[in-house]
Amino acid sequence: MISKEVFQKIRRIQIRSSHQVNELLAGSWNSAFKGRGIEFEEVRPYQVGDDVRTIDWNVTARSDQPFVKLFREEREMSVLLMIDLSRSVEFGTQSQTKRDLIAELGATLAMSATKNNDKIGVTLFTDQIEKSIPPRKGSRHVLRIIRELLYCQPVGTGTCIRTALEHLNRTSKRRSVVFLVSDFFDSGFESVLKVATRRHDIVPITVGDPRERELPNVGLVRLRDNETGQLVMVDISSSKNRNRFQEIYARQESDRVAMFRRLQLEPIQLTTGQDIVDPLRRYFHRREQR
Repeated sequence: MISKEVFQKIRRIQIRSSHQVNELLAGSWNSAFKGRGIEFEEVRPYQVGDDVRTIDWNVTARSDQPFVKLFREEREMSVLLMIDLSRSVEFGTQSQTKRDLIAELGATLAMSATKNNDKIGVTLFTDQIEKSIPPRKGSRHVLRIIRELLYCQPVGTGTCIRTALEHLNRTSKRRSVVFLVSDFFDSGFESVLKVATRRHDIVPITVGDPRERELPNVGLVRLRDNETGQLVMVDISSSKNRNRFQEIYARQESDRVAMFRRLQLEPIQLTTGQDIVDPLRRYFHRREQR
């Protein structure tokens, strides 16, 4: 039984996301993401004017009269959200944590898929698989996904994108659009991501916070690694320490961008405290143009 407080929070994010969906679905989703293509539906007797290339010769040979194959375009897609819930996404300095941003993003994508009559599923991961919900349709299904995005209490603390992708490659046989959402504070997963891109349409979404890129000049501070719990005292009034911090972040970002480029993936970058619709819409438009 969902408490009144929980239900109200789910309802608030549902209402907020519904406005974003209306903006996002102004042709963008449908044009950017295609269905599986043309699928065989049935055979029927040949009629004058039918394309002879559609004749089903096996059925024709058995029945002694020509039959043709009929096909239909399958528009329906299967969409998967691969969501990082490691401790590092609990960080945020813009009146919003990265997890808050992820919940809003996940709700918007789930509602967009459902409104477009696509199936939507989710896999929540840390350094292990926390929960996996198979793709389905319907508003009740979307509400369940939103609830898990907001209130799932992960067991793991670290990030292992390799584990999440291995789970995807093992369990998802049908080609899907996969939104891989993480702050990507991880490494060593390029090879398994490469395997996933052969089967699925992978869309990496990087979530971050401005303070991960640049530290303020505020003197001696205690910094904690959310994933390991390690505490260190750092004097960030020192320009040398601040520059060193920026260099480490820039190198990690450069390595990540280079990996995505090698795999011919175009990431979407989102930041706490900023609107999520414009970056998504721009990305969908670029895909449509391609």
